[in-house]
Amino acid sequence: MTHTKISGAILAGGLSTRMRGNDKGLIHFDGSPLYQHIAAKLQPQVHELLINANRNLEVYQQSGYPIIPDIITDFSGPLAGMLSVLKKAINEWVIFVPCDVPDFPDDLVAKLWQYKQHAWAVYAHDCERAHPTLTLMHRSLIPRLESYLALGERKLMFFMQMIKAKAVYFPDPKAFTNLNTPEECHHWEYQHWDNFQESA
Repeated sequence: MTHTKISGAILAGGLSTRMRGNDKGLIHFDGSPLYQHIAAKLQPQVHELLINANRNLEVYQQSGYPIIPDIITDFSGPLAGMLSVLKKAINEWVIFVPCDVPDFPDDLVAKLWQYKQHAWAVYAHDCERAHPTLTLMHRSLIPRLESYLALGERKLMFFMQMIKAKAVYFPDPKAFTNLNTPEECHHWEYQHWDNFQESA
């Protein structure tokens, strides 16, 4: 890693309503929970790894990574998790990745850092749509994020626009596929099993 020290955070604090209430990060694939697939890919890209979770904390604690629950306890979306992590991270910059995007790019952190220029926040864009949950943010944004949430605002993309966050383009929409339903999870698992068999 040639960039400055960056903390990484897995966002696993949502209610997972489309996952029939199951904790999305703990759904198993290939013998390990989904969040561990994210951790295995993110950990080599960062200098510290944290997990934002609001349920099943004792299960997540078995990972050995610090677990950071939301300060705002009403499941108010990813911004609440981001605020909690920004306040706890030991590094000035924090990269966030949701627990349901297992194919995110191996160079996510390096590329966001490379193209951030003077922005205090940068997020991934697949050339078709924005993915603001995959974002690199500076801890100096904490006061603005606190004020935004205190007003009752929750929209992540609107906050990104407000702070003039910069989009960084990754021309591979499949890399940002969200696993929102059990059916999508099964499809992803079978697809990866087929790819494994073809490469074996």
